[in-house]
Amino acid sequence: MVWKPDYLELPDAKDYLRIGDDDDDFELTSAIAASSRAIDDECGRQFGLVDVAEERIYEPWYNHRLGRWQVSIDDLMTTTGLVVAIADGGNTITEYELGPRNAAAEGRPWEWLQIKRASTVQPSLYERISMIGRWGWTTQPDQVDMAMKLQLSRFHARRESPFGVAGSPDQGSELRLLARLDPDVKVSLRGLVRQRRAR
Repeated sequence: MVWKPDYLELPDAKDYLRIGDDDDDFELTSAIAASSRAIDDECGRQFGLVDVAEERIYEPWYNHRLGRWQVSIDDLMTTTGLVVAIADGGNTITEYELGPRNAAAEGRPWEWLQIKRASTVQPSLYERISMIGRWGWTTQPDQVDMAMKLQLSRFHARRESPFGVAGSPDQGSELRLLARLDPDVKVSLRGLVRQRRAR
């Protein structure tokens, strides 16, 4: 898997849409990519996984209520190879906590890091945190698969409704396709929308 992948393979998309030929493969591939990025935008996150550990730099902030430095991070589901340090060649930080606390048990990613008060290495004002890790989701949530199929169906049907209206006014089945994500897709993804932590 890679960062920001397509969340549905072309053969699976064709099976869902009951398409038995290759005539629309190019358009379907484009619709799969567009649906994948629409899901990313709705959720405020992506559901791929970087192939190898890579460094990312974050701005810490001091949580006065807890008396700890805290860092909002990209989704992280594995600590294998994880290295936390002061950026720009600073000391390694080994005493920290990843949160939310029960994320791993619930099959969810960690979204933030807190440096323990007992840590001998603490950032100072204006110092940044370097983290090397395998960012992303180790498995794609089932909700994303369903949301992909629903949104892909809508994009595919859009070809037959170039003016944004589907159905027939004569039969009373006219439906205006609004410029927003399919409502059922939003329902499917509700539990996956990332909430940014207030400082």
